[in-house]
Amino acid sequence: MVARTVAVDLLPHLRRAHDHIDRHSAAPLDLTRLAAVAGVSKFHFVRCFEATYGETPMRYLSRRRIERAQDLLRTANLTVTEVCMAVGFSSLGSFSARFRAVVGETPTAYRDRWAARGVGRVPGCWLFMRGVLDPRGTTEPSNPGEASGTAPVLPSSP
Repeated sequence: MVARTVAVDLLPHLRRAHDHIDRHSAAPLDLTRLAAVAGVSKFHFVRCFEATYGETPMRYLSRRRIERAQDLLRTANLTVTEVCMAVGFSSLGSFSARFRAVVGETPTAYRDRWAARGVGRVPGCWLFMRGVLDPRGTTEPSNPGEASGTAPVLPSSP
């Protein structure tokens, strides 16, 4: 593999796209939208992002969604399907396969392992009532424009 160098003046643009992924990981994001945030062409964006961060933008987005799913599965009393949709996946099958590839176990096994520790979990209804999770984010939107643009945030645990 050939190591690529990225022009220093491009780094702030890549960081803007990186931060955009972090802030909007639950929203529908694609390469065209992320490249526009960085202000470069889609293919140049993918090459430069990977050279800078060590993974493609979509792989990074997927990993961030899985990390968020791990948080929800550990701390919230939600179904795997609700977690899948809340973090931005539109397919339970692709979520479960990607989760298993990253974490090494299924989402259900992960949730059950943490539940067996006896740690209290936040009720899902409280998360929805308090606006921590958007209930529209737990079902596949009929219109992609309907999806919430903010990632759900849980209170930090002690």
